[in-house]
Amino acid sequence: PLEPKLYQSYPNPFNPSTTVSYDVPREELVSLKVYDALGREVAVLVNELESAGKHSCVFNASHLPSGVYYCRLQAGSFVETKKLVLLK
Repeated sequence: PLEPKLYQSYPNPFNPSTTVSYDVPREELVSLKVYDALGREVAVLVNELESAGKHSCVFNASHLPSGVYYCRLQAGSFVETKKLVLLK
C-alpha cells in the first residue's frame, strides 16, 4: 500500500463480531482502538509495531450492549475513524 487506510468493517451492522482491515505502507507503530458513542475506550485491538502491508483483526463485542461504536486507526501521524453498529 502507498498510504495508510482503514477499511469499513465487515459485516456492519454486526453481532457479535466483525473483521476490521487496514493498510500500513511501512513499518510503523499502529494503534487500533474501539470507542463507544460517549468517547470511552472499550477495546484495544492493536497497539504494536506492524510491518508494511494489509492487516486485519476481529473485534468481538459479545460483552458490549447494542449501539454505535467507533473504530480509530492511528499509524504515525495518520488517523482515521469508521463507525460500527452492534445489533443484538
